[in-house]
Amino acid sequence: MFYRPAEGHGLPHNPFGAIVAPRPIGWISTRGTDGRDNLAPYSFFNAVAYTPPQVMFSTTGGKDDRDFGKDSLANAKDTGVFCVNIAGYALREAMNVSSGSFAADRDEFAEAGLEKADCAEIDCPRVAAAPAALECRLLQIVELKGGASRMAIGEVVGVHIDDAALVEGRLDVTRYRPLSRLGYNDYASVAEVFEMVRPG
Repeated sequence: MFYRPAEGHGLPHNPFGAIVAPRPIGWISTRGTDGRDNLAPYSFFNAVAYTPPQVMFSTTGGKDDRDFGKDSLANAKDTGVFCVNIAGYALREAMNVSSGSFAADRDEFAEAGLEKADCAEIDCPRVAAAPAALECRLLQIVELKGGASRMAIGEVVGVHIDDAALVEGRLDVTRYRPLSRLGYNDYASVAEVFEMVRPG
């Protein structure tokens, strides 16, 4: 089939998210200027540069109780920092709980039964049980076409890695099986890895 997105796809569900898959999940934690903590997963997330290391996450909507996007984005804008927690397979249910549409005064860490840990370089909580976490300073927010879609880009200024995920000096993702988003309500975890040496 072929379709033009502006004209619709004619299918029961939008296939776009299933085509661009798997997408890593950025489990973004923030702290508001009022001291309230927030945690939410974003499947429009990725690394975008090595030196200095930079990552992005995008929101595709807003909230009635926020003047600027969603809680994660508003908090990052107000404080200049955010943390990307990597959700492993063992944390899949907690990650899903934290995706709920909670009011700004609700703490998703508590809702999901997650212990917090302090970040080292920024004033922000992180998921203590996450196998890896990236502490970020906000570089810019890019307005995207279409409604309240925005992209936050941050520089990674601190990295946490669970020692149990390190094998002979390399991060072994099969130890924690990072989650990825597919289309619809489908997810996947990395359980099999193969190596290919690039030419040259």
